[in-house]
Amino acid sequence: MKATVIAHRDYVISQIDERLYGSFIEHLGRAVYTGIYEPDHDTADENGMRKDVIDLVKELKVPVVRYPGGNFVSAYNWEDGIGPKEDRPTRLDLAWHTSDSNQVGIHEFSDWCDSVGTEMMLAVNLGSRGLDEARNFLEYVNHPGGSKWSDMRIANGRAEPFNTKLWCLGNEMDGPWQIGHKTADEYGRLAHETAKAMRAFDNSLELIVCGSSNAHMPTYPEWEATVLEHTYNEVDYISLHMYFENRAGDTANYLAQNVELDNYIATVSGVIDYVKAKKRSKKQIYISFDEWNVWYHSKEQDKALLAGNHGWPHAPALLEDIYNFEDVLQVGLILNTFIRRSDVVRIACIAQLVNVIAPIMTAPNGAAWRQTIFYPYYFASVFGRGTALNLAVNSPTYDAPVAEKVPFIDVSGVHDAEGKTVTFFAVNRHLTDSIETEFSLAGFEKAEILDHQVMTHADLRAVNTAENPDNVAPRKGSGASIKGDVVSVTLPPLSYQVIRVKV
Repeated sequence: MKATVIAHRDYVISQIDERLYGSFIEHLGRAVYTGIYEPDHDTADENGMRKDVIDLVKELKVPVVRYPGGNFVSAYNWEDGIGPKEDRPTRLDLAWHTSDSNQVGIHEFSDWCDSVGTEMMLAVNLGSRGLDEARNFLEYVNHPGGSKWSDMRIANGRAEPFNTKLWCLGNEMDGPWQIGHKTADEYGRLAHETAKAMRAFDNSLELIVCGSSNAHMPTYPEWEATVLEHTYNEVDYISLHMYFENRAGDTANYLAQNVELDNYIATVSGVIDYVKAKKRSKKQIYISFDEWNVWYHSKEQDKALLAGNHGWPHAPALLEDIYNFEDVLQVGLILNTFIRRSDVVRIACIAQLVNVIAPIMTAPNGAAWRQTIFYPYYFASVFGRGTALNLAVNSPTYDAPVAEKVPFIDVSGVHDAEGKTVTFFAVNRHLTDSIETEFSLAGFEKAEILDHQVMTHADLRAVNTAENPDNVAPRKGSGASIKGDVVSVTLPPLSYQVIRVKV
């Protein structure tokens, strides 16, 4: 079985916004408490943040982190997380049926972001609250001083403003599960007025309005059209969310789900173009895909807690998917899709970063380790920056319940002109067969193979644990060769590979 990939220097999709490789921290489960924050941990820094987690996040070079939610934000009072810690209230979180001590708030989170080298992407509560609280939060975070809320920030120990540019106008407001759920018209009007007020403070802000929580919502894609009708000239992005699962244990169908993702992006891109044309606007709205990941492993075990059968625990284990090797392939496919649609998807956030459906896991008072999905996220974030190439791929295909004519070889390519490299991220979805693949490089200078990394495993259900953290990990590839401008490599069945070429 054979496949070909042609990459031409001049056939490009888009310059990739580095925020395509963003992430997400919500006050949910152990994402914050015993995730990034554990003052009694052996590695804790002066702010109580786990240094072992900081080191792992630094490896990923995460450009932006969305905070503090998520469903949590729709009943969150940001004022609870400022001021002396001993004075902060414990609140009940209705979204996840837990309690939150508010020991981590905007100051602590900002300091953590500085320690890992990332930017904040803040969400305002448009569920239980609204415009006034949003503008006050913005003033607290971004105003230099001389006003009520900025002076309060200064009194709380932060003289300089945080200068956060990226703001989410609520979260999943189309979802009936959301605290303060609204119709598209109700939300669109509120988001419009909130955005207008925030722009009155600073017109250079980047604002994200809520799109559909998933492509199966009964209001999709009418929701996008209605909300954008209200907000098109006031916002910069519309958010999309999607999670992937394989409860049926059908690997071939599971690995075809990124076709649905691509269709989802294409549909919303079409809605954006429709509203733009209708409004005769010259402005272009883009997509912020600010929640995505595999999520299904933990759902059954979480049912009792989410139903309230365990009271209101603080930072319990929730949404702690233990990822396997099969999920490596899925995450690689999702990231490939985002790279190929980087013309319209400018921001994306893997949900989430630590413990909660996350690439990094921790044990309270114990170790931190890389989950299996850490690696495709790492490779894309580190080596997927530059220009997305418009590849011509010729691959055998298969039919699955979720999509027809699915190519066995899924590949994206990125040209880093400054670093003089081309990087291919390739997944072989075939269950049993290797595929001999040729990557042709047209328009580039003399090429040489710089690196070749391979991820395979005999057991699709293999996982990493604190005791065996390297059970699923990349290894140096062998057998890749180059002749002229053609790289030849055999892609084993069910494999993820990274091929880096010096050009």
